[in-house]
Parts: sequence; C-alpha cells; structure tokens
Amino acid sequence: MTTYAVKRSLPGISMEELGAAQKAAIDTSNEFTEQGTEVKYIRSNFFPDDSSCTCLFEAIDKDAVKAVNEKAGIPFDEISEVLDLVP
Repeated sequence: MTTYAVKRSLPGISMEELGAAQKAAIDTSNEFTEQGTEVKYIRSNFFPDDSSCTCLFEAIDKDAVKAVNEKAGIPFDEISEVLDLVP
C-alpha cells in the first residue's frame, strides 16, 4: 500500500471538533476496509500557528483516500503521495 498525506486548513476548529474529525477519519477508514477497499488512518499533525493539519493514510490509491475523507465530511485542500520516514 502507498502512504498519502491529506493537507487541510481548519481555521477556528476547536480541540473537540479536531478530535471528532480524527474519530470520523478512523471510523470511515475502518468501514471502507470492512467493505473491501483497504484504507488505514495512520496519524495526524495539527499546526496551531496557522490552523493547518496533515493526516497520513495508507491506501490502495489516492481515490480511496479522497473517498474516505469526503464520506467522513472532513474538508481537505490536497492529497499527495508521501514517504513516511519512520526510524
């Protein structure tokens, strides 16, 4: 599977809303996987200085990641393939 970064601008989001968005990403990824489209939520980074967020997913393709985020109702600006360099 390939790793994808989902870049978001989330001005004005509260910590509660951020947590709910993360839960929606996880739950929707699990739902897609159960239905045969393998998508795994990895983690998110939120940057409070500019209210941006980057979420990492593993998936079969970019379209699967896009579909998960659209169904979860989480806005995004861009989805890009990324190399997740874990030590």
